[in-house]
Amino acid sequence: MPYDSPSNTSAAGFKPYIPASANLPEFTLRALIMGTVLGMIFGASSLYLVLKVGLTVSASIPVAVIAITLFHTAKKFGARESTILENSITQTAGSAGESLAFGLGVTMPAIMILGFDLEISRVMLVGVLGGLLGILMMIPMRRTMIVDAHRELKYPEGTACAEVLKAAATETSRAAAGEAREDGSDAAVEAKRRAMLIFGGFGIGLAYKTLSVSFKGWRDYVNFEFGNPLKGGSAGAEVSPELLGVGYIIGPRIALTMAAGGVLSYLLLIPMIKFFGELLTVPLAPATTLIRDMGPDDIRNAYVLYIGAGAVAAGGLIALARSMPAIWNGLKSGLSSMNKSRAAGAAADKTLRTEQDIPLKWVLIGCLAIIAIITVATPLHMNLLGALLILVFGFLFATVSSRLTGEVGSSSNPISGMAVATLLFTCLIFLVMGWTGGQYYVTALSVGAIVCIAASNAGTTSQDLKTGFLVGSTPRLQQYAILCGALASALILGPILLKLNEAGTVYVPAAQVAPGLKVDASKLTETAQLHGPQAAGDANTYKVWQKTDTAGGPAGKYLVAADGSLAYLVDPGINGTHKVRPDGTEVKKYDAPKAVLMSYIIKGILDQELPWTLVLFGVMISVVLEMAGVHALAFSVGVYLPLISTLPIAVGGIVRWLTDRRNSKLPQYEKLNAEERQAAGDRSSGTLLASGYIAGGALAGIIIAITAGVLTDFDSTMAKWAEASNPFFAGPNANLLTLIPYGLIIALLYWVAREKAKK
Repeated sequence: MPYDSPSNTSAAGFKPYIPASANLPEFTLRALIMGTVLGMIFGASSLYLVLKVGLTVSASIPVAVIAITLFHTAKKFGARESTILENSITQTAGSAGESLAFGLGVTMPAIMILGFDLEISRVMLVGVLGGLLGILMMIPMRRTMIVDAHRELKYPEGTACAEVLKAAATETSRAAAGEAREDGSDAAVEAKRRAMLIFGGFGIGLAYKTLSVSFKGWRDYVNFEFGNPLKGGSAGAEVSPELLGVGYIIGPRIALTMAAGGVLSYLLLIPMIKFFGELLTVPLAPATTLIRDMGPDDIRNAYVLYIGAGAVAAGGLIALARSMPAIWNGLKSGLSSMNKSRAAGAAADKTLRTEQDIPLKWVLIGCLAIIAIITVATPLHMNLLGALLILVFGFLFATVSSRLTGEVGSSSNPISGMAVATLLFTCLIFLVMGWTGGQYYVTALSVGAIVCIAASNAGTTSQDLKTGFLVGSTPRLQQYAILCGALASALILGPILLKLNEAGTVYVPAAQVAPGLKVDASKLTETAQLHGPQAAGDANTYKVWQKTDTAGGPAGKYLVAADGSLAYLVDPGINGTHKVRPDGTEVKKYDAPKAVLMSYIIKGILDQELPWTLVLFGVMISVVLEMAGVHALAFSVGVYLPLISTLPIAVGGIVRWLTDRRNSKLPQYEKLNAEERQAAGDRSSGTLLASGYIAGGALAGIIIAITAGVLTDFDSTMAKWAEASNPFFAGPNANLLTLIPYGLIIALLYWVAREKAKK
């Protein structure tokens, strides 16, 4: 069994599960392909989540369990059984999608919010270059972060994943590890049961979302608006399996803190604005409508979003400042890791599998090639200064991300705070140099996006290398695997992002929002057509005009007729405000809270056009919370997001609290400390079922959104039937009846998460 010398914080005396001398199949084609495909699937579901609520959850354990199950199933049909090293390669390649999805979802939608088109070439370039840069920068630090600091940096998700792989080790792997265990043993049976939980949760999430959204079996949200004395207040929840699963996995503290921010917005700030603004006879900027004529969502869009953005920005910077000691230590470790790796590499026996990394010269060549591509790539609008900033901030935050992931895990790693800091410094440098035009929006955002993705992927790479270190994988082969997984995920996430935006885009007749406004069409060069369901009724080609001010109508992208009259306002699916098409059909919008924050930072610094009073109100919310000893970032995200998104996360957190409270009284938990109990909960039955809920619900949401334009007639037919005949969808009791199927998946999650007592 593995042994750690108690007198040393390094890996001295440590023995991996599979010894370095063992010769087992590892970097096989089937392992690489399966990991890459699973990474693309979980990357897509993670992108969906980050656009909705601004966060993701680690995919390592679900990918590992699914891979183990699929390999075991293939064995029944005559395939060779998989080894633990193959399973490690699969989960390594599969984990890249989630980290890339977070970086892309946090940054790239800001381009649309700033008024530019979200080009596929730009999204894919940023994803590929940022992902590969983060992995390459982590490779020289492997020995410092993973080996030398083995006992100091725990990498909780990586350690938990290693335990899952060891528990499900096949006969060949157990023989190489010197273990004896029958395939019908309790451990083998338990591995199969855990896999069935993920697949079962996936099926339930997929079926629930499909029946609810596509077949209109019941409403996909419930909402209650209040009258006096809380006029303007409202409370609701999106009753979806994926948000329930997210809340369960992140736990009650963060889930309830986020929901508390939503309660502040919807039950205090919005009613207060309604109360004090009810008697105003002129619109109060930045709104253009009288407050008495606004509903809760209108007030949120006009005022509370800016307050929430200020709170999120301040909360992210405070979290970053709190991490400064770790950042400094991580930076010193990163700077010294080059020499240490070279010296340790010279001393280590390179004939051992477990000591082999991708050679440092290829890492340096790869990093320089990436920087060169960044500098000359036209879609990025990059200059030499921007490329140098990426190099500096990329190395700094890749190092910091790796260390923080080792200390607190990937779920608590403040990646978005690092992106905020990168953008702030970049924009301030641009401002000093007088670079304030629109083209520098994209340059600054490209810097922040690549650094954010690099930092996110560096943390994920560290987790995977920790898993490999514990089970005895070959680092070099793991590094190849995650490079392949990152490249494949980057190529698919860009098109998915664009499709999700397109599916929610509404072409608003300009007469409704900017009546009588005209421009000189002869000066416009870009052309566009309608896409999606509305394209069937209008196949004309229009000129494109980017409106940057609010005079005569809202800012945004407009389609202009040949005579200069405005035809449509293009309201995007990501962060758009119009949720109903002209024919009356509703569309789903994505709030993308972190991306909105990035756009506010860029526009606020370079153009100084934000309503700073509202932003400072949000800043003070975060400051007051920190003074009271409450970490403000999660609360601030809740202030920004609609309560309908954070309340179901809180429900999942409450289920986790109830099950953990109950399970902690069992004999097997009595002697565990708080950290060990948390780790046990992170790989429990409830977590696996919740992971299935997330994957199934999110993928159903993506498929439904992408096929919306093709299935327009079907959707319209089902909506008419539900409105006329289905009391779960329409009618006075629809909200309450919708809670019945939602309550069933909540009850199932609680029942599965309850563990049996063990001696």
